[in-house]
Amino acid sequence: MQDMINNLPKLAKDKHIENKKFFAKLKKKPPQHLDYLMQDLHDKEFKKTDCLNCGNCCKTTGPLFTDKDVDRVSKHFKLKSQEFINQYLRLDEDNDFVLKSVPCTFLGEDNYCTIYDVRPKACREFPHTDRKKFQQISNLTLKNVAICPAAYNIVEAMKQNIK
Repeated sequence: MQDMINNLPKLAKDKHIENKKFFAKLKKKPPQHLDYLMQDLHDKEFKKTDCLNCGNCCKTTGPLFTDKDVDRVSKHFKLKSQEFINQYLRLDEDNDFVLKSVPCTFLGEDNYCTIYDVRPKACREFPHTDRKKFQQISNLTLKNVAICPAAYNIVEAMKQNIK
């Protein structure tokens, strides 16, 4: 797994133009069965992929925290929302709350999330490969294939299934 994680940025970069063209076509004319195909590819990949063996998403990127996420996680820590924000978050260039630093503050050495039950929506849904209307998040997916081995594999399988 570590070899795949180490090689992922280069693999994704090598496939970037190909993937970008593929997603541009997909956006213009998505197949009717795309949501079902993506769900199937996602499920198959995550039957053989254990995120606890990787954790690269938590080690290299930080999630966006919605207001609901801030409220839920701050309540978990028995903090006021503003206290939680001051301690853990910052505003990014899009004026969204993100973690002050990566790797994620809440990632344990064993790759377990210490706030798993109350984790942000962005974490719960990552890598977003089973999202409905998948073609609408192609820019996000292009970023995620460089971070997540499962997302990379799913996109490669998707290209084989949609000619």
